[in-house]
Amino acid sequence: MLTLVDESTRECLAIDVERRLSSEDVMARLTELFVFRGVPEHIRSDNGSEFTATAVREWLGRLGVKTLCIEPGSPWENGYCESFNGKLRDELLNGEIFETLKEAKVVIEDWRRHYNEVRPHSALGYIPPAPPAKLPAGPVVAPLLRAPLPSLVPGSTT
Repeated sequence: MLTLVDESTRECLAIDVERRLSSEDVMARLTELFVFRGVPEHIRSDNGSEFTATAVREWLGRLGVKTLCIEPGSPWENGYCESFNGKLRDELLNGEIFETLKEAKVVIEDWRRHYNEVRPHSALGYIPPAPPAKLPAGPVVAPLLRAPLPSLVPGSTT
């Protein structure tokens, strides 16, 4: 599993579950996250082969992303991710036996969403890191604009 956690928000951005993860898999996932969330200043990781691969380090360097690799045997240097991995293990993995890779992917993604959207986090004042957005009750009123809105009906001039 490749787990990606935002240190600032504590949100789990992704958990990739595969029989084997390569540096190409890491770059593909990071590309997707960079497109949707922006390129971070730095990435902290352990010394797994996926992150220490020359291709990944060079690619991140070209993007201007600094890499912070923790010392081998020093999980406290990556405390947020290690804490997350411990919760994942305690709350899900220790109680599950997955029959298929597909089952593991579905169950783990469901847990990730619950972790982000429902599960309270003490470090965040007992709220989840990424609760779902809620629409206001009642009609939605557009803000006042200086220019009239263009028509949404084809051929209309109003």
